[in-house]
Amino acid sequence: MAVRAAEEELTYGELDLLVHAHAERLAFHRVRVLASLMSNGTEWIINDLACLKAGVVHVPLPLFFTPQQWHHTLKAAGVDSVLSPPSMQAMLGSFDFQPIDTFSETLALFRQPAQISLPADTAKITFTSGSTGSPKGVCLGARAMLEVAGSVANATQTLRIRRHLTTLPLPILLENIAGVYVPLIQGAAITTTSPGKTGLQGSSCFDPVLFHATLTDTGAQSVIVLPQMLRAYSAWVRATGARVPSEIRYVAVGGAAVGAQLLMDARAQGIPAYEGYGLSEACSVQTLNLPGADCPGSAGRPLPHTQLRIAADGEIEVAGSHALGYLGEPFARRHWLPTGDLGYLDEAGFLHIQGRKKNVLVTGFGRNVSPEWIELHLTGFAAIAHAVVLGEGEPALGAVIWPRGEVNDETIEACVARVNQALPDYARLGRWTRARGEFSAATGLATANGRPCRQAIAGLHADLFPAISAQPLL
Repeated sequence: MAVRAAEEELTYGELDLLVHAHAERLAFHRVRVLASLMSNGTEWIINDLACLKAGVVHVPLPLFFTPQQWHHTLKAAGVDSVLSPPSMQAMLGSFDFQPIDTFSETLALFRQPAQISLPADTAKITFTSGSTGSPKGVCLGARAMLEVAGSVANATQTLRIRRHLTTLPLPILLENIAGVYVPLIQGAAITTTSPGKTGLQGSSCFDPVLFHATLTDTGAQSVIVLPQMLRAYSAWVRATGARVPSEIRYVAVGGAAVGAQLLMDARAQGIPAYEGYGLSEACSVQTLNLPGADCPGSAGRPLPHTQLRIAADGEIEVAGSHALGYLGEPFARRHWLPTGDLGYLDEAGFLHIQGRKKNVLVTGFGRNVSPEWIELHLTGFAAIAHAVVLGEGEPALGAVIWPRGEVNDETIEACVARVNQALPDYARLGRWTRARGEFSAATGLATANGRPCRQAIAGLHADLFPAISAQPLL
């Protein structure tokens, strides 16, 4: 079996026939750049594979994007065709797309004249919301994507995974590469359903009860989750005494920093969680922890397709399967690609991520501090859902904290005190405050994929630091 979904099951032979027919239909309509606005399911997978087969550039758009973001991405990518539910006709009509064909009861093809110059061999354009919420398109080639997928498949083959459950939206490159291409390369089955049925609502809300039920019902042996999903599921298992399904062999955690404490807490509950690291500009996964090759708190060792080195300023650089370029921007191809992340390789070859280079704070005493380092310590406590550390130019750092549930100030203060005990003096928190809003896209304090909007958070909590925060040097 190749694909399992609520509506059907497809063997590898049946999948191949459907992909071939779909590719011919795209060729008949002379589709060049196709955007998809589709939920997880067999039709998404068929369309994605058909685009590869037909040489059509696929622009998979997340359903959690706003209409304004959809409009921006359609224009930026020079999309000439959109495959989506017929119910989106009014919105797409406002973008000048008109229906030209019905692909199924649930999918229609919309068209408008468009032309754009893309890097040669572009097969997919993946959009990320970025740190500002403005989607940025990364052009990827088929060879590079499949090279990464093959590398992950080889690295995980000893786990003998036969059933993978897709939990993230398939337009997310991590799930597309590791949750679709990897199982197909391994001859395994993909179980796919809407992210809502696996507990993920939009991009930033998660229900561990639904996740557990689907994990149990499908007999999944592997899943990919985000750190917040793992944190919520581990806490729910601990609180309820529920048993993690014995079938699950590998829970890959990526998309953001994880931290050793969260991994160890999850494993104590029977969740086989392992952290990895990647970036869209290098076709997703670059490093991975695996059973027998594991260092909790690290992002794992480099996979066969990639090389890593650390620049003089501590920035991680990768060589291997790079993107072809950015939409609308010149992209100088180079052997070593700067990632924008700071880190180091330990003696055993494991990569440790220390934070984003652009987020580094320089304290009033001239010490460089990665805020993510401290934030991981804070969110390692069950009482703290989100935290952002601020303090550029200040004598002491401060934190904006969003607690999980009803938590009193004394509990938060105790968490901060314990974190400070584990930190060197220059990285300790001198003050903290409760966030005035949840870190979400709705409040403007986070992007659609959950990254904190640090500038907005700092502006809303400007009173965290006194207007004049100089202190005498004694």
